[in-house]
Amino acid sequence: MASVKAVLYKSKKKADGRNPIALRVTVNRKSKYTFIDWIHEKDWDKINKIVKTSHPNSKRLNNLIRKKVSDAYDLILEAESLKQNYTSSEIKEGIKTNNSKTSFFRLANEHLNTLESLGKHNQAINQRGFLSNIGYMLKNNDILFHQIDETFLKNLKIYLIGTKGISERSVINHYIFIRSLFNKAISKNLVNPKYYPFGKGKVTIRFPESVKIGLDSDEIKAMEEYDLTESPAKAHARDVFLFSFYLAGIRVSDVINIRWSDISHDRLSYKMGKNNKVVSLKIPEKALAILSKYRTKTTAHSDLIFPELKKADFSDSKDIHAKIRTATRKFNKHLKTIGKDLGITKKITTHIARHSFGNIAGDKVSPQMLQKLYRHSSIMTTMGYQSNFIHTDTDEALESVLNF
Repeated sequence: MASVKAVLYKSKKKADGRNPIALRVTVNRKSKYTFIDWIHEKDWDKINKIVKTSHPNSKRLNNLIRKKVSDAYDLILEAESLKQNYTSSEIKEGIKTNNSKTSFFRLANEHLNTLESLGKHNQAINQRGFLSNIGYMLKNNDILFHQIDETFLKNLKIYLIGTKGISERSVINHYIFIRSLFNKAISKNLVNPKYYPFGKGKVTIRFPESVKIGLDSDEIKAMEEYDLTESPAKAHARDVFLFSFYLAGIRVSDVINIRWSDISHDRLSYKMGKNNKVVSLKIPEKALAILSKYRTKTTAHSDLIFPELKKADFSDSKDIHAKIRTATRKFNKHLKTIGKDLGITKKITTHIARHSFGNIAGDKVSPQMLQKLYRHSSIMTTMGYQSNFIHTDTDEALESVLNF
């Protein structure tokens, strides 16, 4: 039988007369003490085992006492549920180390630092945003993994949508972040798998259906024909957008990383930044026309085609990532203006080049060929992506019912 009590430990005293508040853990009549803080005896309520309100920090200290008692009982209950033997010394050590070992924020920051060290800056930035939102909800208080239960996750969803104005899709991204950290904690034996809050009968992760909208062929033509002679910055943003579109929606980060040495006999061969896949594509005539605008007599074979990364420090992945983000924001700003000038109501960003290719491809190209063009690992990914843009069958079915 185990018991946990907060007591004033009178066998020790500081020079100023303060005694330690101690947590006394008793197992099989053997007691161990863990010191929490120091107060004068006059500020201790020995009947209720709390700090009197006469102490200026009574509220904080009493909250700390309650938390330490709760943590101790959690360790005892966990050991008993697993039918493990335990001693007062082990519970004492568990109280001292449990918070640091199973701290969600400690493990999260370790994980984010690892991403940074691997050069995965985009992931790190996004996930730091998730962690920041969780911190705001908790008012910057830490939380232990076993406290992240179904109720916490439901409250987090309410907070993110109601207070932060975050979309349902982004909430799921927060859940995935928490789930991955939970899996890390379990693999490191920092938390019992029984506390895992995800899965059947618990919190399930399902992405809400999203609508992907790309430009149609008329809108692409309008962009191609738009005279931007007097606006070189907008013309450059259009060039990058169309170059991406002409090559089945190459990511903008890859576009501005392409060098002249990646092109041979009108063929582009490069390694994707996202997953290091090697891609080889024949460059269409329209894309070659764009390239001709950027080739000069002094162009070196190893030079970058587009200028955004020409001053980047390629030994510093953070610098490269920062310049890519800056360039993308600049492109998107100009593309938004171009769309407004042309009366296009759809949102135009660099990423929409990929959606536009999918929209115009529709069901004209086989899924197997699109899989190669999109560089998808799975045909199911391609079919799921392309289903956003193929509506012919449903449109015809609807018309056949209403055509009477």
